[in-house]
Amino acid sequence: MSRVILPYGDTTGDGAVQLSFTLPVAAGPAAREAARQICLRMNLENPQVVAMRDLGGGYTFFIVYARATQGVDLDELRVPEARVPNWSREEIDRIVAERIGRPIRVVGACTGTDAHTVGLDAILNMKGYRGDYGLERYQGFRVWNLGSQVPNETLVARAQAVEADAILVSQVVTQKNVHLANLTELVDLLEAEGMRERVVLVCGGPRITHELAVELGYDAGFGPGTLPSQVAAFIVQTLLERADGPDGTAGRR
Repeated sequence: MSRVILPYGDTTGDGAVQLSFTLPVAAGPAAREAARQICLRMNLENPQVVAMRDLGGGYTFFIVYARATQGVDLDELRVPEARVPNWSREEIDRIVAERIGRPIRVVGACTGTDAHTVGLDAILNMKGYRGDYGLERYQGFRVWNLGSQVPNETLVARAQAVEADAILVSQVVTQKNVHLANLTELVDLLEAEGMRERVVLVCGGPRITHELAVELGYDAGFGPGTLPSQVAAFIVQTLLERADGPDGTAGRR
């Protein structure tokens, strides 16, 4: 039996949605109708422009209510996700001590022009996020948080200097897909330095998915709501899996 779902407003399955967008047109009757027609061409029914605000310079902001007609079958969805063990901080520290035998070295940064460190700090700083302590609190990790607006070359150089086991990159700014350029450049630099296969490479941000990260050459991608313990567990698990291979990555000292 399929499980087809629609957006919910007043009653289950009514398809009610709210959209907001800007059009390059001055506010007025023609602008209102243009916003309505755009929604109709999205296959939305009964679009109602409930707010229209002139932004100046020939731009207008709209809020529209409408009804979606196309549902999604949950049973047909396949969402690639990073495999992450459900380990606590104490378990992770114990596993690192027993099986790796030294602190894992992690370098993190917001690269390029990105100055938004909230996500990076949530994972790395002691305080952590939602009651889940950051990697600085772990006995099994040693952390270098380089902060914001870090050139990829600087990040790679620091990772080389400390012999990093893992590199974490946070990307929030996405205008004109600048995050994709930054992330791709980092992979290229690591490959040029012969480092890519020696580090666990992780990226995160509001528009980062695991599927996108893997496509760009990363080991994992994490989106909003990710807990520090999930990132820590992924790093440890990946290092252990590599240690079981011929290169013995996790055993480096």
